[in-house]
Amino acid sequence: MSEPIIICRDVHKWYGQFHALRGVSMEVQKGEVIVIFGPSGSGKSTFIRTINRLEEHQRGTIIVDGIELSHDVRNIAAIRREVGMVFPQFNLFTGLPVLHNITLGPIQVRKWKKEKAEEIAMQLLERVGIPEQAHKYPGQLSGGQQQRVAIARALAMQPKIMLFDEPTSALDPEMIKEVLDVMVELAKTGMTMLVVTHEMGFARAVADRMFFFDQGVIVESGTPKEIFENPKEERTKLFLSQILHH
Repeated sequence: MSEPIIICRDVHKWYGQFHALRGVSMEVQKGEVIVIFGPSGSGKSTFIRTINRLEEHQRGTIIVDGIELSHDVRNIAAIRREVGMVFPQFNLFTGLPVLHNITLGPIQVRKWKKEKAEEIAMQLLERVGIPEQAHKYPGQLSGGQQQRVAIARALAMQPKIMLFDEPTSALDPEMIKEVLDVMVELAKTGMTMLVVTHEMGFARAVADRMFFFDQGVIVESGTPKEIFENPKEERTKLFLSQILHH
C-alpha cells in the first residue's frame, strides 16, 4: 500500500466550550470514495472542512498529500490548490457568467492563459452536461445546474482530492439525481472523494467505505455492504432505519 493521501489522527475541534470533534482518526487511500453520514451536529461537515483548513483543528494531526496542516500559511495554500470543495449553497459569483466562474481560479492561481482556461472550462461543462449554459449567469440556472457548475469550477483547478459537503441538501428533489450522476461519473475516474451526504443510494453505488459520525466521533465504519446489511452499533442501526424508511 502506498502512503495514504489523507491521514487524520486524533483530530479535536472546539467552538468555545462545544467539543465538535472528539478524536477523529481516518486514513484515506488515493482514489478512495468515502461517504460520511450522521445526524445534524455530528461534526461531519466540520470534519471535512478541517481537511482544507476552512476550519482549524486544535489538537491532533492532519496530513494531506504529504503536507501537514499547521499554522504555516504556505502549507494551507498548497493544500487548497490540491483540494476542491463543493458546498451545500453553490457559492458561485453571481455577477460573473458561468464560464468566468470556472476560469477565474485557474487563471489567478494556476496562472493559465485565458484560452487554455476557457477550453478546459468548456470541456468540464460538457462533462457535467451543461455546455449550453456557459454564457448565462448563475441566477438564470436551476439549483441543480448551479451545483454542477460548482463541481466543474472545483475540477478546473485539477485537484487531487474532492470534498463534497452535503452537495444536494439545498436542491429540490428532482434536481438531486443530476448532481449525483455527475459525482458517480467522477468517482469512476478514480478521483479521491470525501462526501458528506444522506443520499444512501449514492453511497451504496460508489462508496468504498462509509463512516457514521455522531456527537463528534466516528461510531462505526465499513464498506456499504457491511453498513447496510450488518451494522454493529445501535446508533448506526437507528439512524439508518430513520433515513432509509422515509
